[in-house]
Amino acid sequence: MEQKKMRCIIVDDEPLLRQHVAEMTEQVNFLELIETFPSALSAAPRLQQGDIDLIFLDINMPYLNGIDFLESLETPPLCIFITAYSEYALEGFRLQAVDYLLKPIVFQRFFQAATKAYQQFIQRNKTLSEPSANDTMLFVRQGDAFVKISWTDILYAESMQNYTKLHFKERILTIHQTMLALEEALPNNHFFRIHKSFLVNVNHIDIIAGGRVYIADQELPISRTKREELLQNVVFRKLLSR
Repeated sequence: MEQKKMRCIIVDDEPLLRQHVAEMTEQVNFLELIETFPSALSAAPRLQQGDIDLIFLDINMPYLNGIDFLESLETPPLCIFITAYSEYALEGFRLQAVDYLLKPIVFQRFFQAATKAYQQFIQRNKTLSEPSANDTMLFVRQGDAFVKISWTDILYAESMQNYTKLHFKERILTIHQTMLALEEALPNNHFFRIHKSFLVNVNHIDIIAGGRVYIADQELPISRTKREELLQNVVFRKLLSR
């Protein structure tokens, strides 16, 4: 099977550094360099296309530094920070960066960081693949680890920007995945987006009344435009289960 490559970009205000990192990416067969950028502001429109898997991102840049830029992205790609200062490592880990490279960058460290990113890339793709009808298990990202859960036990999911809270009967699990990524990973005949902040497992709905949905004593809002669609969805599932 052909090895799937990570599509990456380089963002750094130093031309020689961009060239150096670009030359190193050419030596790694699982990396595909798409473009390089001299600033975060110039890279922003390219990232909006949503097809970049990894960004090599300098921290100290004019106008908008790498840390603030990464925090501004709703669905950021995997990130490897580039910096001349080791004290930024803590910020990198807080933002779930894969790794950070200290200048001057040697190829050995570059390759280690890229390999770590590729491992996460492969796991992320497995996590986001839709489960089959007979497979109720799903891996979700929590910090640097991946936790195995059964999606049938999820009552509902609550969006927290770059994080999502999974509500079960006896626990709440906060995962480092956006609501959109989670929704794509779950079977759409069992889960329904009732509101921009809530995705519910229709199997656990107890009551639909007015503009509210009730699940295990929890009252959740439903968008006006979604109510009729939800009713049709639930009724359709009931008919199929007979």
